[in-house]
Amino acid sequence: MNIFDFIKQKQAGEKISMITCYDYTSAKILAKTSVDCLLIGDSVAMTMHGFKDTLSATLEMMCFHTSAVSRGAGDKFIVSDLPFLSYRKSLSENVTSAQALMQAGAHAVKLENAAGNLELINHLTESGIPVMGHLGLTMQLMHTLGGLKVQGKTREAAERIKQDALHLQESGCFALVLECIPNQLAEDISRALLIPTIGIGAGPNTDGQVLVYQDLLGLNTDFKPKFVKTFLDGSVQVTNSIEEYVKAVKTGGFPSHEHCYRGE
Repeated sequence: MNIFDFIKQKQAGEKISMITCYDYTSAKILAKTSVDCLLIGDSVAMTMHGFKDTLSATLEMMCFHTSAVSRGAGDKFIVSDLPFLSYRKSLSENVTSAQALMQAGAHAVKLENAAGNLELINHLTESGIPVMGHLGLTMQLMHTLGGLKVQGKTREAAERIKQDALHLQESGCFALVLECIPNQLAEDISRALLIPTIGIGAGPNTDGQVLVYQDLLGLNTDFKPKFVKTFLDGSVQVTNSIEEYVKAVKTGGFPSHEHCYRGE
């Protein structure tokens, strides 16, 4: 898949599937599936490192996980998040941040919000770095948004998000994530744009969906927002498997003869 395939899928009415991925082993598994795109999100700070929010993600952390995923992802399209403040400095520093993610194995970078980023997006795309936008609940701005809550609920807020979406398209974004906004707003934006929208907590009428790998597999039992659907009771299944292993060790059932090496 490449950036032009995103447009083709939108035009054909084919939904785009995106899943977060943070490690080599998971990337190897996802490489065998039909998922369209892998996202190394700054949510890695929470999901893999146990921080309370995404602000703790660093460029070094994002490059480390991007590199690991790229070694296992096969031909999957990889998007990597520019972390908190890594693209809000000088133009030179911002480009260097995007360069680092691309050289770590990303095929595109994602950044949050439109205000203050349009010139950079235009410069990055002209420099050969595809950019995915992100509007709605942008967690890097959680303190200025008043916390983690649905965005675009008022007429004024909805209009602002619509205009930002158009500005991101005009600046060169090839796709746009819409997070935690009302269903009708997401549908209106998706219809107004030529580029595809990928929703998370934005209803069924976007051009695609993204979920966190650990959430959809039921591995993250402490985080259950309304928009998450689990497709596997992973936490229970993994726990049960480990308990079976422990029991086998304790009772001498493992290792058995078939697991042993033989001498001459």
